[in-house]
Amino acid sequence: MKRLLLLVFLCSSLVAYSQGTVTGSVQDADLGGPLPNASVVEVGTSNGTISDFDGNFSVSVSSNSGTLQISYLGYVTRTVSFTLSNGTANLGTISMDADAASLGEVVIVGTGVIDLASDRQTPVAVSTITAQEISTKAAGNVEFTEAMKNTPSIYVGNQAGGFGDSQVFLRGFDDTNTAFLLNGQPINSQEDGRMFWSNWAGMSDVANAIQVQRGLGSSKLAISSVGGTVNIISKTTDQNQGGFVRFLAGNDSYFKGTASYNTGLNDSGWAFSFLVDHWQAHRKYAVGTAGQGQNYLFSVGYKPNENHALNFLITGAPQWHDQNFSNDLEEYDLYGEKYNSNTGFLDGERYTERRNFYHKPVANLNWDWTISDNADLSTVAYASWGRGGGTGMYGRGSRIRTLVNGEINFEAIRDNNIAIAENGIGDFDDARIRRSSMNNHNWYGLLSSLNLEAGENWNINVGFDGRMYKGDHFRQVNDLLGLSGLADNNQIYMNEFEADPWKTLFDSAEEGDRLDYDYSENINYLGGFGQAEYATDKFSIFVQGAFSTQSFEREERYNVEEAGKSEKVNKTGYNIKGGASYNINDNHSIFANAGQFSRQPFLDNIFRDIRNSNDLFEPEIDNEEILGLEAGYRFQNDNLRINVDVYRTEWGNRFLAVGGEDDTDPDNPVFFTDRFNDVTQLHQGVEFDFEYRPTASTLRFRGYGSIGNWKYDGETPFTRQNDDTSEFVITDGMLDLTGTKVGNAPQTSFGAGLSVRVCDGLTLDGDYNIYTDLYGFVNPDDVVEAAQVGMRYQAERLPAYTLADAGLTYRFNFGGQRFVFRGNVYNLFNDSYINQRDRFGYFLGIGRTYNASLRLNF
Repeated sequence: MKRLLLLVFLCSSLVAYSQGTVTGSVQDADLGGPLPNASVVEVGTSNGTISDFDGNFSVSVSSNSGTLQISYLGYVTRTVSFTLSNGTANLGTISMDADAASLGEVVIVGTGVIDLASDRQTPVAVSTITAQEISTKAAGNVEFTEAMKNTPSIYVGNQAGGFGDSQVFLRGFDDTNTAFLLNGQPINSQEDGRMFWSNWAGMSDVANAIQVQRGLGSSKLAISSVGGTVNIISKTTDQNQGGFVRFLAGNDSYFKGTASYNTGLNDSGWAFSFLVDHWQAHRKYAVGTAGQGQNYLFSVGYKPNENHALNFLITGAPQWHDQNFSNDLEEYDLYGEKYNSNTGFLDGERYTERRNFYHKPVANLNWDWTISDNADLSTVAYASWGRGGGTGMYGRGSRIRTLVNGEINFEAIRDNNIAIAENGIGDFDDARIRRSSMNNHNWYGLLSSLNLEAGENWNINVGFDGRMYKGDHFRQVNDLLGLSGLADNNQIYMNEFEADPWKTLFDSAEEGDRLDYDYSENINYLGGFGQAEYATDKFSIFVQGAFSTQSFEREERYNVEEAGKSEKVNKTGYNIKGGASYNINDNHSIFANAGQFSRQPFLDNIFRDIRNSNDLFEPEIDNEEILGLEAGYRFQNDNLRINVDVYRTEWGNRFLAVGGEDDTDPDNPVFFTDRFNDVTQLHQGVEFDFEYRPTASTLRFRGYGSIGNWKYDGETPFTRQNDDTSEFVITDGMLDLTGTKVGNAPQTSFGAGLSVRVCDGLTLDGDYNIYTDLYGFVNPDDVVEAAQVGMRYQAERLPAYTLADAGLTYRFNFGGQRFVFRGNVYNLFNDSYINQRDRFGYFLGIGRTYNASLRLNF
C-alpha cells in the first residue's frame, strides 16, 4: 500500500522543476535478480518513480547533484549520490540487501501478531531467509525445510524418507521442541508437538520469508519452544497487479506447474490474489517413494480507510506420498542405497505398506486497527481442518519378501489371503491387509496483540492467545488384498476407504466401521502475554512474560469397557525473559538475554500410550523446566556483517518416549515404547555467521557455523511398555545417562556460500556444508549392558560428511515476454552419507538430484 500511495503522490506532483534525468537498475544483492516496483525518490523533493519489471528506473531530478533514496519491501533502504553530466547521470546497478529489520514491511496485515525480531530493539540470535532464496533453492522436488539449512545451528535430516518427511533440528532440539509459526499462529501438532512438513508442501510457493530465531527469540507467546522459534511469513493479498506461470521438472520424472495472479488494489480498497499448482513424481530418490499433490492459496484484502485493514486467506496442500524408513546397513549393502523395505509390486505396479495422505486447509482472518499514532491493535482468527493419515499393514499374516531384491511380495500376500479365506472372509490371525490410521482434527484459535508507544523511549505490548482443538483417531480398512472382508474383534469389516487426500475430506469410516482403536483428544488453551521495552540510541532493556493454562481430555469409543470421557487434566505454564543491549558505536554492539520456561507436557505424554484406554500415565508427568542464557556480538559496515552468539540451555524434567520393535518372531513382532522420565539435557555452544560484499556488488560471500556440546546429565527412571496388549510394563529401572551425547543432529557444522553475477541477467551460486559430531539415538538396552560391565555408555558416533549444491539463474526477454530460468544441482559430487540413526536402523542421505524451471512473469 505504501508503494501505491507513493506512486499516486508522485504522479500528482508534476509541477516539480526538472533539471535532468538519473537512470539506473535495482537488483537483489543475494542472487542478482531485478527488484521491480522499488521506490526511487530524490531526497528533499517530491520527485520520484518506481523501477520496472527488470529493475530499471528513470527519474527526473531538480538539481545538478543530490541524493536518491531507494527502498524496497524487506530490504535495507539505500541512499546514492548523483552528479549530472549534460543533464543525465547513470548510476548503473544498485544492489539491495535483505534485512530482518525491515522484514515487517513484507507483511501487509497482521504485523502485530507476528513476532518478528525487528519488533524489538534488543537483539536476538536471528537469521532471515528471503522469498527469492526460498523460491530458487527450495523449490520443486526439494523439501521446503532445505531453505533453512544454510543458517547457523540448523540441521535438516531424513530427506530420503519421502516427499515432506524431513525433520528440522535447531541447536540440537528436534521439531517437537522448536516452535513453528505461520503468520504468527502456532502450527506444531497440538498433541505431540511434531511437524508434518508434507502438510505444508506448498510453503515454498507461498512464503514471503522465513525468520529463524534461535534460542530465546522474540516470541511473546507461551509456546512450547526450547530450541527457538521459526516464523514462516506467507504471501497475503498483493497490492500490485500481475502474475506468473512456471513449469519445473526434476529427476525421477518430477513435474510441477504453478500459476498465480493478483488483481492489484482497486479504487474501492479491494484486492484479490490466488495461486494454484500441481506436482507429481514416480519417486523422490529411494525406490517406492512416489508422490503427488496440489497447492492452493486464495487471499482477499480490504482497506476501507487508513485506520483499518483486513485480509482473509485460505491455503492448503493436499498430497499423498509413499514413505521410506530406516534400514540396517547390511540391507543397503545387499540391495543398494536406494533400497526401501516398505515397497514391492502388485499387479505390475509399485505398491507400498506405507503411504501418507493428508489435506489440511488453513484459513485466517486478520484485522489491523491503527487506533492512534501511539497505539495499534492486531487480531487474527484462524482455523484448520485436517483429514487423512497413514497406511500400514494389519493382521498376523506373514510379510512375504522377494529374496532377489528384498522387496515385499504383495501378490503372494494376496494369494495367501485368498487361500485361507472362508467365503472370502479372512481372519485377523491369518490374513494381512492394508489399513489406514486416521488422524482427523478441527483446530480454532484467536490471537490478539495491542502495541503502545508510551513516550519517546517506551514500548509496551500485551495480548492473549486462545485455542480449541479436537483430534479424532481411528483405523479403517484401506485394501483387503483379495478378501471380501476381515473378521476381527467379533466383527466383519467389508468396506474399503481410499488413501486419497481429497476423498478423505468427506469419506471416512463411521464408528461402526472403525477397527483396532477409536478415540478423540480434546485440548483447550488460553494464554496471556506482555512485554515492556525501554530503548535509546545507545542501549535497550526489556522484560517479557507469559502465562497459559491447558486442559486435556480423552474420549474412548472402541473399547466398550472404557467407553466415555476421561477425567479432565489441567496444566499451567509460564515463561519470563529479559535482556539488554549496548551499541558501542555505529558498527559494534553487544547484547545478553536470559529466560526461564515452565512448559506443560504434551497430551500424548499425559495419557498412557496404549490404545483403547483413558488411563493416565503413572507417575504423573510434571512440567518441563528450561533455563536459557545467551549473549551476542554484532558488527556491520558497508561491506561486512559479522554475528557471533553463545548460548547455554538447561532442559530439566524432560519426558522422552522412543518406540521400538522386538522382531524375535518376524511374523509376530512386539511393538513397545521406552519412556524416560525426569531427563536432563544441557545444550551449550557458540555460533557465527558473516557476509562480505565487495564494493562492486557483483559477488557475495557468506559463511556460518556452530560448535556445540549437547549431552544428557544424571539418572532417569526408565519404563518399557507393550503397545499392543494389556501388559503395560515389560521392564523398568534407572538409567545413568551422564555425559551421553544427544543424537540426530551434528554438534559441529560449518558452511559457506558464494554468488557471482557473471553478466547482466546471469548469476551463479553455490553452497558447501560440513557436518560432524553426529550421534545416534540412546538405546536403553546398551545403557544397561554398559553399566553391567562397569562402563560409561556413549551413543554411536556417525561418520562426518560434506555436501555441495550449485545453482544458476538467468533472466531474459523473448518475444516481448519476460522469463526467468533457474537450475539447481543438489549434492553436486554425489557423496554417500548417513544423516540419522534411529532404533530401527540408518537413514541414508540423498545422492545427486536436480531440477530446472522456466517462469513467465506478466
